[in-house]
Amino acid sequence: MFSEKTSGRLFADEKRAAGDWITAFCDGGSRGNPGPAGYGVFIEGPDGEKLAELSEFLGKTTNNVAEYSALLAALEWALKEGRSRLRVVADSELLVKQIQGRYKVNSPDLRPLYEEAKRRIAKLDAFRIEHVLRGKNQKADRLANLAMDRGMGRKTAGGDAKPAARPGAPAGAKGGNQPQPLKGYVKGGVVHLLEGELPDGMFVKITPDRQ
Repeated sequence: MFSEKTSGRLFADEKRAAGDWITAFCDGGSRGNPGPAGYGVFIEGPDGEKLAELSEFLGKTTNNVAEYSALLAALEWALKEGRSRLRVVADSELLVKQIQGRYKVNSPDLRPLYEEAKRRIAKLDAFRIEHVLRGKNQKADRLANLAMDRGMGRKTAGGDAKPAARPGAPAGAKGGNQPQPLKGYVKGGVVHLLEGELPDGMFVKITPDRQ
């Protein structure tokens, strides 16, 4: 049995923990936009310790819907766990600026998601959201890609999902150190792929087809 002194200290510790800022790194993607989509959320405590990893395959939808789904999942987790001060980090400029009120929400697909996010945010004691470049959101990006891989049935021999390309990239274009061949042709100095597309920043090596 806890003494009054001990139980009081535990209550104080719980109250202090609930009032600490936690950070949710959020990301969502769609392979095809619209296409197979998923989100990932990595949540850490005030000292950088991992609190939770969330990910879900969403079926066929858009990048923006997946990004909002990640935010909603982070908000749901925080409210369920009694965490009242939430900082969200995302690499979607559209999402961040819409939640900040700097961009209007004109899409009929995003409007209900935006309104639900605002309702959940209102239940917190404190909330902030900030934009980062994709390279600083790798934990959430990994979880989003794992969700898409699971939903698309892409498994390694060991049963774990393979690291995948960013949304819109062809399967095998990223996710390992081995180069993956893609078929296409060059016309007027421009590379045209026969299927799929390459994400921004992807470097390619062009070799002639000798068949």
